[in-house]
Amino acid sequence: MTIDLNDQTTQAQEYIDEMARSRGYVLDYHKVMAKHDFPVLQAANHVVSAAYLDQRTLDRKTKELIFIVSLTVMRASKGHIQSHIRVALDLGVTPTEILEAIEISLPEAGVVAFQAGFDAWREVIGADGIEPTVEVHEGGNGAS
Repeated sequence: MTIDLNDQTTQAQEYIDEMARSRGYVLDYHKVMAKHDFPVLQAANHVVSAAYLDQRTLDRKTKELIFIVSLTVMRASKGHIQSHIRVALDLGVTPTEILEAIEISLPEAGVVAFQAGFDAWREVIGADGIEPTVEVHEGGNGAS
């Protein structure tokens, strides 16, 4: 049996485009898997669709907040957390609601995990702080 690589590439491109439309983002591994192991990408995406994208009891806003918190607790990459923050904002979740969700990670995962999620949020939102007026050592963002 001969596999038509042009046809497979076209199918993979259409699949990635549909993932982007339905999710609001695609990750780097999605793009690479589409090209190099399309069947496994499809299988993994079916699980994500059933748990996350398909409309069931929880609405999409709630699912995004849960994703943001779980990624924060797991100390996922900043870009991954930010992709879900951006989708949540697109869905109408407020920056304050997202911050409140991230703050839930404090008692269970601790300050270090919280700081990773907080830093991702701060960059997307463009939040700034109040600078001390006394001499102090720079503490950084705590996330890197």
